[in-house]
Amino acid sequence: MKMSDKLYTVLKYLCQVGLPALGTLYFALAQIWGFPYAEQVVGTIAAITTFIGVLLGISSYQYYKDSKE
Repeated sequence: MKMSDKLYTVLKYLCQVGLPALGTLYFALAQIWGFPYAEQVVGTIAAITTFIGVLLGISSYQYYKDSKE
């Protein structure tokens, strides 16, 4: 299954900018305001970011592999 260019772009932005920024924001606010489960929330966001990054890597590999053939 090929990923559309638009989906790839959205996921790449989420992986590189959106989710890390969200994790940082939650962690900072949790320290300031005492929000619960800071480590669990940030750990979950990091795991999701890693998973999306792996999917993007596989998609990119397939794209370049297919373009060489």
